[in-house]
Amino acid sequence: MSEVKNETTIAAKAGKRKLWIGALIALFAITGISYGCYWAEFGRYSVETDNAYVAGNIVQITPQTSGTVVSVQADDTDFVKAGSPLVRLDEADSQVSLAQAEAQLAQTVREARALYSNDSSLAAIITQREADLERTRLDLERRKALEGTGAVASEEIEHAREAVNVAVAALTSAREQRSSNHVLIDSTSVANHPIVQRAAAKVREEYLAWRRSTIPAPVTGYVAKRNVQVGQRVKAGDPLMALVPLEQVWVEANFKEMQLRGMRIGQPVQLHSDIFGKHVVYHGKVAGFSAGTGAAFSLLPAQNATGNWIKVVQRLPVRIELDPKELAAHPLHIGLSMVARVNVKNQDGARLSSVTQHTYSAETEVFSSWASAAAQHANKLIAANLGGLKQIPVSPARETAATGTVGGSRERSSSVALHPAHQPFLAERKL
Repeated sequence: MSEVKNETTIAAKAGKRKLWIGALIALFAITGISYGCYWAEFGRYSVETDNAYVAGNIVQITPQTSGTVVSVQADDTDFVKAGSPLVRLDEADSQVSLAQAEAQLAQTVREARALYSNDSSLAAIITQREADLERTRLDLERRKALEGTGAVASEEIEHAREAVNVAVAALTSAREQRSSNHVLIDSTSVANHPIVQRAAAKVREEYLAWRRSTIPAPVTGYVAKRNVQVGQRVKAGDPLMALVPLEQVWVEANFKEMQLRGMRIGQPVQLHSDIFGKHVVYHGKVAGFSAGTGAAFSLLPAQNATGNWIKVVQRLPVRIELDPKELAAHPLHIGLSMVARVNVKNQDGARLSSVTQHTYSAETEVFSSWASAAAQHANKLIAANLGGLKQIPVSPARETAATGTVGGSRERSSSVALHPAHQPFLAERKL
């Protein structure tokens, strides 16, 4: 009986063993089939790396002019909006320079007005000299008519002829003076005169220097790396602090060179970060590939032309753009570690982008209004010193009198335009 019982127990154990073995074989088979299906559909198209980090724009805050810091209005971790003042420099020197430039512009405008006023005065002198010449010419003609009667001595006729020549010379000199003055005001107005524009440019320069004593935030972001202190003497280009717009970050994933074979621009990417864990998944896409590996752009590139050479697998940075909505829900900071998995199944995209970038990756309009404000300030000073004089147009008649030609030509006639009766006396003068 005991032998039969033992045989029954052994048979039962063997049956259970076979059942467990069959179950394990079935489990392994199901697992293998499942993994094979996953690999065939997803796994073989997935490329993953944990050598990925968050990158973004780090906007350096630097002054455009030299000065002493009198106020620091933002500190590390502060959130600032574009245009908010960050640092203020002492304005005393810039205000003095601006006042000097304003005074010089006012004086220059008045000097330019004097040039136009002189043109009218010189025109009146020309009219007077023409009248003097006509009077001396008539006086000479009367004396010449009485020359045959003996009522007039030859000396008087000679004196009258000399008076005509003197009048001709005076008229010529007056016209030359007006012509010289006309060159200074030709084809321009007081406001557009070169000397006025030069002084206005100096005002704009000093105005900009004054405005630049306040350093604004060029973009909206968070302050980092503040190293400026009150009382510090800074010069143009010195780094004062940095701004990081966290809504404009991306991921730089460093893939091994053999992982890049099927990778293309536009392929979908799933990412997760160490800070939020695997349950927070970011969705992005491949934006582009770096032009060189990290070793190629390092400060000391590798020198492989040596006898003891060891091959090192290279990694190429791949830029991955993130979904802005997911980024707003779970913000990322520059430098955080990421795990990126790229689906390379669809390989219709390009390896290198051939489209020219037409949009700005980063820009600011904070400083764009300064130049127009400087121009408006200079124009107000010009208008304030013009008085009632806006522009003195030069009529064609004045141009003819000043240049000897019609239309204001800069090439004057070789002889001064005179009354036909005056030409013989001028010829006698030359003889």
